[in-house]
Amino acid sequence: MTTTVAVIPAGGAGTRLWPRSRRSTPKHALPLGGGGRALLRDTYDRVRGLAAEIYVVTELGQRKIIQAVLPEIDDAHLIVEPVARGTTNAYGLAAMTVEERHPDAVMVAMASDHVVRGRAAVTKAVRAALRAAESTDSIVLFGLKPTFPSTGLGYIHAPRRGPAGTRRVESFTEKPDVRTATRFLKSGGYYWNLAWFAWRVDVFLGELARHAPRHYAGLRKVMDARRAGDEGAAGDLYRKLPVEVIDRSVLEKTDRLLLVPAEFDWADIGNWSELGDRVHADAHGNSVEGEAVLVDTTGSLVFGDRRLVAAIGVKDMIIVDTEDAVLVVPRSRAQDVRKVVEALKRARKTRYL
Repeated sequence: MTTTVAVIPAGGAGTRLWPRSRRSTPKHALPLGGGGRALLRDTYDRVRGLAAEIYVVTELGQRKIIQAVLPEIDDAHLIVEPVARGTTNAYGLAAMTVEERHPDAVMVAMASDHVVRGRAAVTKAVRAALRAAESTDSIVLFGLKPTFPSTGLGYIHAPRRGPAGTRRVESFTEKPDVRTATRFLKSGGYYWNLAWFAWRVDVFLGELARHAPRHYAGLRKVMDARRAGDEGAAGDLYRKLPVEVIDRSVLEKTDRLLLVPAEFDWADIGNWSELGDRVHADAHGNSVEGEAVLVDTTGSLVFGDRRLVAAIGVKDMIIVDTEDAVLVVPRSRAQDVRKVVEALKRARKTRYL
């Protein structure tokens, strides 16, 4: 009998949401969905009931953070990377771990740091993807019809109907430039890649071996070391694996892609400007979280939870106040917040990371 397994990757840093997202409080551990609960908590509860078992894959440095957010998860369902080495290795490690316990498993992978609304629509899409993954030798993607020419998401071209209520994927393009994204939006038949997937573990591992053989072979050695009880050797082997996102290593190359169209409300909050777009704005276009006094201020985002933030004559700015750091950046440069993190690393000011 087929076993349905959910895997939630939760090892990212969310550097563009600094200074709130840090090593001690990564993006998926923050309450960014508006309900006061960590995004990981919401994700775990969303998939509960849709899978027989739920696993979380994370890096060693975040293990205690994950257990604090999900105290009910046991060691057997926590797949730990020695270090973060990209989504190709994370998904490969997860699939091989699941394969050892359930060789016939159908696996759904759902990102831990997305804001999602519409439980019934999520359930419908996940069940459809699992059915398609079980009944075909395919990797099933979840897609959302684009509403603007985003350059931060992958695009899936799936203009024709496929088996089991899916659409046939003709091409996959990872993060195109704005001109290409605009063309995709106008031509139709394209979907945003939500970084949610479903597959039989044997199908996925076969495609990993085919298109990313170095990752596959290295991960097999990591699993051999773990079975032998040599976690030190496993860690050394894992650190040597090439870093690549699953989108480029497998999805852009495989010919086994199907897509399930999604109809729920979804957002990948990648930076402060995108988060501000999800917070109610006042008559002057300002979005505020916390306590603030704004004078002659328009189109700005103010996030503070420890003290009053006051701004005068500010336009289209982002202000984020935390206990030990304050961020001030134009909304148009929200993507550049990661440069602050890089500068802090170079300056070895690790206490702020």
